Amino acid sequence: MTAWPGRTALVTGGAGFIGSHLVDRLVDEGARVRVLDDFSTGSESNLARSGEAIQVHRGDLRDGEAVREALNGCDVVFHLAAIPSVPRSVDDPETTHAVNVTGTLALLEACREVGVRRLVMAASCAAYGNEPTLPKSETLPPHPESPYACQKLMCEEYCRLYASLYGLETVSLRFFNVFGPRQSPESDYAAAIPRFVTSCLEERPITIFGDGEQTRDFVYVEDVATACLLAADAEAAVGQVINIAGGKRISVNDIVAIVRRLTDCKVGPSYLEVRDGDVRHSEANVAKACDLLKFVSQVDLESGLERTIAHFRSPEELT
Repeated sequence: MTAWPGRTALVTGGAGFIGSHLVDRLVDEGARVRVLDDFSTGSESNLARSGEAIQVHRGDLRDGEAVREALNGCDVVFHLAAIPSVPRSVDDPETTHAVNVTGTLALLEACREVGVRRLVMAASCAAYGNEPTLPKSETLPPHPESPYACQKLMCEEYCRLYASLYGLETVSLRFFNVFGPRQSPESDYAAAIPRFVTSCLEERPITIFGDGEQTRDFVYVEDVATACLLAADAEAAVGQVINIAGGKRISVNDIVAIVRRLTDCKVGPSYLEVRDGDVRHSEANVAKACDLLKFVSQVDLESGLERTIAHFRSPEELT
């Protein structure tokens, strides 16, 4: 992995779940780190570990002045800022489009203007939709099933265009189901694992949407941070879309069973109607990540769940 001392990186959405872990890794690697976040979903507590080692810019992606101020002098931008929720995009497609697509376009244009070398963007496996082929490879035609998936696909295309048309080096990483410490369980749109963990720790019924036999490919957040760092310099990755995942699928029912065992939870699951826009099965072909980035996930699912549960038991000790 390329050394970072002396280099300046901006993380949009750096106060969020994935973004804050990436910020910590960059600081550990010796980079000068800036964060751009409007704190609508991110939290100052997520940045506590890096503290005064980082420069925080509070602002919206669509605010050109704030974006250019944060970008000035940056070598690499990691673009993680978004409203990352399928259900919320179904409920409010207009606002999520404004942030996810218009905000990304504004950022790309600002990067081009100020001379940023490379932008690494958080794309989404949601772009594949319910296309039945498994595992999902990047050559499959996309079939988005939600506004969020469509928005992320549009962002990929803008990144590809800016690489080919303007020479801005871009890489789009299609994250599969990322999990780990700091992932919020509180929103109505929260991801599954933090909701399962907190329900088990509090001995509350575990809500599953659908029959629980839908499958997901989970990847631990620290592995995702590693993939982002690798994508910042890999020459062959420019203009590419690359899956980032564990490369294995597991049913939601089986995930719940593991979480219940690790927490010694006696309360069982409660099943509700499947949500609009949800994908039935998801599994990544990770050969391209291995080839172009030399990336292979290192944290297995159960180890990641153990770390996640430990965080929710004592969040102040494991930030």
